[in-house]
Amino acid sequence: MYIEKLPKTWSAICIGLYLAGIGYMGIDTIPQDTGTWLVLSALFLLVLVPCLGVPISKFVYHRIRIDPAQGTLRVGRELIPLGDLDPASVRAARAEVPLTAAERYAASLSAVDVPVRGLRAKDQGRPRLVGGAWGVPAGMDTVTLAGRRGEPLLIATRDRTAFLTALAAAIGVPA
Repeated sequence: MYIEKLPKTWSAICIGLYLAGIGYMGIDTIPQDTGTWLVLSALFLLVLVPCLGVPISKFVYHRIRIDPAQGTLRVGRELIPLGDLDPASVRAARAEVPLTAAERYAASLSAVDVPVRGLRAKDQGRPRLVGGAWGVPAGMDTVTLAGRRGEPLLIATRDRTAFLTALAAAIGVPA
């Protein structure tokens, strides 16, 4: 089984700064102005929530889990049977040269699959983004695989090499 872990550093920093800020405000205001402190805590929460939007989105739409026992690949909200993936596309993806950081950012910003006519991936001749998201988070690497019926699939991953190695082992593609 392979589970791609998402980093929690950004979330920990944002939540830590929020707690430190409201704690600092609470030291001076809590006995006398508890209501003011609660209102300011709620206002600062409105700043915290957008900062946590991308990590939550990555968790919901780009979480990867390979389960060879059940024969499934789960990416975000989608469940793909491993038998539906073309082993040749996995072999080809493993042979590709990884992109540099700048190339990854450029590729992730252009990988859009919004459910609007003209902005869908298939309307633009691009692979369908797997997982349910409308785009790839900036800087994440992508892997293009093919289904057995020829449908190209785009999967966003944080660790391309580990993902493709685990997927090849689960499908039975020789190293």
